[in-house]
Amino acid sequence: MTTPAAIPVPPAPFIPRESVGILLRIGSTLAFAAMVVCVKALGSEVALGQVVFFRSALALIPLIGFLWWSGDLWRGLSTTRPLGHIVRCLAGATAMFTSFATLRLLPLAEANMLSYLSPVILALMGWAFLHEGLGPRRIAAVLLGLAGGAALVVPAFSGTLPEGAGLGLVTGLTTALLTAIALLQVRRLTQAGEKAGAIALWFAVVSALCGLATAFFGWVWPTPGQWALLIGAGLAGGVAHILMTLSFRHAEAAALAPFEYLSVLWSVLLGLALFAEVPGWNFVIACPLIIASAVVASAAIRRWPRRRPAPSRPGA
Repeated sequence: MTTPAAIPVPPAPFIPRESVGILLRIGSTLAFAAMVVCVKALGSEVALGQVVFFRSALALIPLIGFLWWSGDLWRGLSTTRPLGHIVRCLAGATAMFTSFATLRLLPLAEANMLSYLSPVILALMGWAFLHEGLGPRRIAAVLLGLAGGAALVVPAFSGTLPEGAGLGLVTGLTTALLTAIALLQVRRLTQAGEKAGAIALWFAVVSALCGLATAFFGWVWPTPGQWALLIGAGLAGGVAHILMTLSFRHAEAAALAPFEYLSVLWSVLLGLALFAEVPGWNFVIACPLIIASAVVASAAIRRWPRRRPAPSRPGA
């Protein structure tokens, strides 16, 4: 007679909880803010490529641990679209260089705000390269984004920008463009069936190699404080990505989207508290315009039609 203890019991079904997803998304924005603060606090004393290397290489520690824990490590290493990953990784790695350069040249809040132009650019790229219709949502997003971007760059034309801030605006806008290119490629990779783990893992690897390639161009031996900031940037970046990934397992993107913009609040508060950066009038005007454009553009992007997966072969 079979005892009850010997009867196999199926595991309890996974039940998504929206509140957990929201808390994880908020935690992701805080971890990302911590990473940005570490990068900005390093200043220009540590070479840019050195910062990129440690940010990417150390992020592999929590990322690989998470993939191993979730059973996706080997699937994260495998890919059937190596060329697609190369394009995505090179665009993303270059964006990391320009993003960190922007943090050195602009206040924290303004540098973060420029990154929100990438959904607007991505919506335009969807129209130009994926043959998506340029409907009212995308037109509204582009107009709002242009208005917000113009508000940010007005001081450049009035001659009231501090030294280096003009270059910071250029690197910030370049970051938004490169990020949009990387996101467009991520879209193509996911449509082709590539796993999120593979996309994240190979991006970290390639970014670390790109940073390492600059080792002969001014790397320094960090002080104890700089070591702490480099390690903090890498681990916080990896944790931010994991928390964001987990949040989407518990809640839909539409429920999480509003909390993404908490990073604007964190950048203002941390810039004021840690770096004595008071946002200017141009930021106050640009902030609602750019956030509105990002919200509208993101809504338009989520309406893109998904490709049906290719039918599996018998026995595959």
